[in-house]
Amino acid sequence: MKSPKIIDAKYLEEYKLLLLFKNKSSKTVDFSEFLKNSHYPNEKRYLEKEKILQFKVDYGDLIWNDFDMCFQAKNLYNGILRK
Repeated sequence: MKSPKIIDAKYLEEYKLLLLFKNKSSKTVDFSEFLKNSHYPNEKRYLEKEKILQFKVDYGDLIWNDFDMCFQAKNLYNGILRK
């Protein structure tokens, strides 16, 4: 199977994003526990709603602010937020 690519992402609520993949599947990813439990200040700042809304899809992956925080599509597709 080819690595899945994100083609669109929509903010739902409370740190949850709906990801739409090129293979026509979709997944809801909840970033709340990831952000709350992070030991990294550059990630924790995305607990602010205006920051979490600054995401974009770039080359099929999900990123914030010029790769300040980024997630590969294949990991999100498999429910993995941190390796």
